[in-house]
Parts: sequence; C-alpha cells; structure tokens
Amino acid sequence: MNTEPTHAPYPIGTPGTPWGAAEKALWLSRQRVQRSYADEVVAPLKAGLPAQAELFSYGQIDYARLGQGSHALYAVRSRHWNPALPSVLVTGGVHGYETSGVQGALQWLRDCFDGEAGRVNLLVLPCISPWAYETINRWNPDAIDPNRQFKADSPALEAALAMACVAAQGPGFDLHVDLHETTDSDESEFRPAKAARDGEVYEWHAVPDGFYLVADSERPAPAFQKALIEAVRQVTHIAEADAHDAIIGSPLQQWGVIEYPKRSLGLCGGMTAARYVTTTEVYPDSATASPAECNAAQVATVTAAIDYLLRG
Repeated sequence: MNTEPTHAPYPIGTPGTPWGAAEKALWLSRQRVQRSYADEVVAPLKAGLPAQAELFSYGQIDYARLGQGSHALYAVRSRHWNPALPSVLVTGGVHGYETSGVQGALQWLRDCFDGEAGRVNLLVLPCISPWAYETINRWNPDAIDPNRQFKADSPALEAALAMACVAAQGPGFDLHVDLHETTDSDESEFRPAKAARDGEVYEWHAVPDGFYLVADSERPAPAFQKALIEAVRQVTHIAEADAHDAIIGSPLQQWGVIEYPKRSLGLCGGMTAARYVTTTEVYPDSATASPAECNAAQVATVTAAIDYLLRG
C-alpha cells in the first residue's frame, strides 16, 4: 500500500472528540473471534518442546467483566538457568494480529531452542496478547494498545503480567528481541481507529514493502542492527525508505533500521536494560512474501542476534 487512499472518517465516534465508554463498547461489540489461541499456540506448546525447554504459565487474563473469555499465558525458559551465562528474552504477539510474531517464536522454539541452550539462558513469551491473537487485533478489549503500556502501574494486563514474568527470572537480560509485523491493516484499520479513539487527525503513512528493524534510540547499537539486517536479507527482502528517507514517518538510521525511544513510549522493547534490543517488523502483505518466509525472517533475526551477542 504505497499510494494514499481516500478514506472516510472512522465509523465509530465523532471526529475530533476522544472516545468515551459508549464508543469503546461499540468498538468491542464489532470484534469477533477468528482463530484459536488454544489450537494454534497452546496446543503446539504442550505437544512437546525441546529437551532443554521448560513450559510454564505466568498468569491468566480474564475479560469476563467485558463479556469476553479468559486465557492462560505461557512462557518457555531454559530448564537449567545458569547465572554465569548471558540471558536472552524473546517476545511475540504483543500485537496479537501480527501472526509471524507468534508463529515465528513458536518455530524458533521448535527448531533452535535446544541448539542455543547451554550457550545462553532463554526466556520466550510467544503470545503476550491472546485475545488480540484470536480477534486479529492490535488492542486488548479495553481498546488499549499493550505496546504502549510497558511501564509501572500499567493499565494493560498483558503488559503488566509480561513484565512480572520477566522480572521473576532474576538478574537482567543481555538481549531482547521483540517480534512484530507491519501490515496493510495498520493503515486501513488500526491507525485510523487510534486517531478516532484519541480524537486526533489521522495521518497516513505508506506501508513499507519488506522487513525492517526498530532500534532503541537510547541503545541504538548500529553494528548489531546491521548484523541482523544482513542475516535477514538472506531470507526476505529489506524495506526501502520512502521519498522522505523515512519508514512510517521515522528517519532512516541505516538501511532497514529506524529507531524509537522505547522506554518513554512504553514499548515492549524497553522493559529490560538489555545491552542489545531490537524490534522486528515483517511485511506479510507483500506480493513476494509467504507466511513461511515471514516466520523464517523472525527465526533468522533471533538466531543472528544471539550469535552477535556471543561474539561481542
């Protein structure tokens, strides 16, 4: 989606006026379950993990107060946690609609976890937002984006429970890879909905065709980001900057890399003090990318990130 479309006002709310309870309730009434977290995420986790992996539940999300269901949250960690080794955090599904963030994490668990166990300590949260995974959504049922709420006293239970899980593992992490996608629906649905919810004017951005990374402006680590881009380019194509030398409105730092201040924005990638942190952005709507290719890009990023950490 590289040409600005014509667009009508978002169908909920009054332009320029932030949503109240009625508008949020109307938005929630329009959401529908479209796939199964139990079948597509939990069942593969319980069907069998590598020998060095331990599955555990780190909490329950219950939205019965909103007429929605409940979901147990699962993480996978190294069975033998060694304080002498560097520690690696992998997160997926903060935005539940970003499919390869979840499925890529599950594939990495199956194919790569045992190969890295013994070299690093591993903690993987493959699907932080299960309701959003099922409804193919960016928000939770409260119309809150969990990926802006990784901070103290978070109003998003998904973020609060993930942060508690990570903190419970003990001393800090050295590497955090957060797996995401940028989709055409970002501009056709989710960003217009956000502007309507907040009473703001929607500003369109071209959706980049290809993979890119979001570094942390406080910990940019350009050589690290470059190493990941070089690894992923063997799997899928890298997004090019637009005519303003930017990607989704952010200035390009190097080929395939932009950056945000992750802590101040409350992003998942800002919840640790890791030396190396990155957020993947895969483009599943590309005419030349398959779901398997998107998952492979996520896997390649995590593997390359661990290799870089251990070399450094």
